[in-house]
Amino acid sequence: MAKTLVIAEKPSVGRDLSRVLPGPFTKGEGVLEGPEHIITWAVGHLVQLADPDEYDAKYAKWRMADLPIVPRKFKLVVRDERSRKQMSVVKRELDRDDVSGVVNACDAGREGELIFAYLYEKAASKLPVQRLWLNSMTTTAIREAFTSLRPAAELATLEQAARSRSEADWIVGMNATRAATIRLRSSFDGAVSLGRVQTPTLAILARREQEIRDFRPEPYWVVDARFLALPAEPRRAYDGRYHAGANPRIAEERQAQEIVAACQGAVGLITKVEKRESRDRAPLLYDLSSLQRDASSRYGFYARRTLAAAQRLYEEHKALTYPRTNSRYITSDMVPDIKPIAALVGEQPQYAAAGRYVTGLDVLPLGRVVNNEKVTDHHAIIPTLAERHPVEKMDDDDRRIYDLVVRRFLAVFHPEAVFENTRVETTVAERHVFRTRGRLLLVPGWRGVYGEGVSADAASAEDDDEGSDQQLPKLDQGERAQVHRVALQAKETKPPRRFSDGSLIDAMETAGRLVDDEELREAMKDSGIGTPATRAAIIERLLQVGYIERDGRALVVTEKGMNVIRLLGEHALTSPSLTGEWEHRLAKIETGEDTRAAFMADIASFAKETVTRLDETLKDVRIPRANLGPCPVCRQDIVENRKGYSCWSREDPGCGFVIWKAKAGKNLTTQIARELIRTGRTERPVTGFKSRAGKSFRSRLALMQTDEGRWRVEFDEPWAREGAKPPEAEELPGSAAEPAAELAGAQPAAA
Repeated sequence: MAKTLVIAEKPSVGRDLSRVLPGPFTKGEGVLEGPEHIITWAVGHLVQLADPDEYDAKYAKWRMADLPIVPRKFKLVVRDERSRKQMSVVKRELDRDDVSGVVNACDAGREGELIFAYLYEKAASKLPVQRLWLNSMTTTAIREAFTSLRPAAELATLEQAARSRSEADWIVGMNATRAATIRLRSSFDGAVSLGRVQTPTLAILARREQEIRDFRPEPYWVVDARFLALPAEPRRAYDGRYHAGANPRIAEERQAQEIVAACQGAVGLITKVEKRESRDRAPLLYDLSSLQRDASSRYGFYARRTLAAAQRLYEEHKALTYPRTNSRYITSDMVPDIKPIAALVGEQPQYAAAGRYVTGLDVLPLGRVVNNEKVTDHHAIIPTLAERHPVEKMDDDDRRIYDLVVRRFLAVFHPEAVFENTRVETTVAERHVFRTRGRLLLVPGWRGVYGEGVSADAASAEDDDEGSDQQLPKLDQGERAQVHRVALQAKETKPPRRFSDGSLIDAMETAGRLVDDEELREAMKDSGIGTPATRAAIIERLLQVGYIERDGRALVVTEKGMNVIRLLGEHALTSPSLTGEWEHRLAKIETGEDTRAAFMADIASFAKETVTRLDETLKDVRIPRANLGPCPVCRQDIVENRKGYSCWSREDPGCGFVIWKAKAGKNLTTQIARELIRTGRTERPVTGFKSRAGKSFRSRLALMQTDEGRWRVEFDEPWAREGAKPPEAEELPGSAAEPAAELAGAQPAAA
């Protein structure tokens, strides 16, 4: 009897499919076999684009004369030894005489299509292919998907877009990296990794870092008063901040002191009480980017941490739909599932009230939920319609991400939150105006799903010169108010904040343009940098090549990263908008509105122009090694070299003092070395170290001298002095494998 070969993306998915297909299944090496189906898997990218030296041995040496390298036809190679073993299993099954057809059951999206296309081509199979398209891993969803398999030809444009993305990354990254590395060998340690997606992302970070470095704080003052409305009983207290017109900032301390003196103990007059109603709509359903943004803001999760949890909730717990989506809508055929899903999650006490509200609606508000035109590969991330959601089996990360998605799903069907906003002006000494803001929640609406009232971000309130919202007593225009106390407060202007994972994903989604409006962001998302499925991997890539580091939630550009962007200048490779335009064209290839041939021709031209430009601009560039000042021992200058910071030079070997760059999986930056030389220790913990178990941790550092008189950098924490293991500080339980995406091919520059 002829059998169908089903190729999944990973073993866990293969096992899930076997529970739905006719059994029983017997387990073999890398395969599950049943009476009608054979199931095997890819374990991610088994096959990748070949390195240049696979085309010609001369490319093993990096020479400017050989660039650009643009293969007429790309070669494929098996990724590594582990992949070779599984690839032999896949090919063996494809070559079986009793296999009559193949089902591509890799992830339903551009990258899943590429994984299958590459292994199918490498195996040289000619068997007919059908596509399994899954949005959910529940038993019902899998069974329904197998009854409506799609012809491979229907997904041809998706495969073309996937191949175009992969080959474009190879061409741009390989050629730009080689050109820059050849010209900067004397200035940089190792390869100067450049790429179609990673370089504009680095440019966004570096330009913000430069703004921070160039920023010069300016002092200013504000004056705050506490008022007691008269008559004194009942007590009605409120706060106000001095404003000159619309400006609360006072440029000179003397002027602020004069205002305080004039208002001390005075009686003011409430000259304005203005009330208006405002309405706050529920946010849209989650796509992956908005979920990563919220998890970063609320919990400090890195982008890959959120993706890992969402992937587990999809694959293992079957509680959420497919996470690597860029849509924030569902399709009209899903409307009948809305109330059953609300009832399912409503069985949990924390969602019971919100679930009852949704199931009790006669008419569901679907205007901002259902939009067939805005759902391509996958719909928004929502809870699945399963028999139950195994919350007790979820770890803390999984529960938090699950909670975000469930509450967002329930909230979107709730009405607007309604607020009463009050603005009060109190005039003291006939000319000094103090403004007060009040906000009262009249109708909780969707905010009730989160248990929120007037929620204010503490950090935002602190930074707000206008003053924070208050719960105000009843105040009427024309009433008098006693100044109970008044004081000035010295402040200074602050630089822009560094990007976190969440805010960087925001910027990548809109190609570097700052867009707060949710609807406008939706309109721009097809022109962003990367895709929801790959942005976390791009951030990790920048960390891996040493262009950025983490400092708590902040992403800090290293001197190496800054130099790369400085040297590239205004080159198009640093342009987020150009990369966004390319992403938009890839999306149009998927829909058949653009052609693969035209896109790849433009990429080849760009690579040629890039090589020429880098050759010309970087030919005579020399970046001087950092001078960190005098050695604490011999007073000779300490200079950066490839492996560390020391007072050694060709002319004078110095005293032997050295701070090695490499420590516990991290390179110590010039800033850290300077602080160690100046003070002997770091004031704050340094992030980014890796334990032997591969876990990230942070620690203060100290310069210490051994009994032999050598200087060493040691961890300066109680656990280190006691000889214990470092505590996990930054990462991440249950980290899942990263998507290959823009990193496919494992070339250093393919991202």
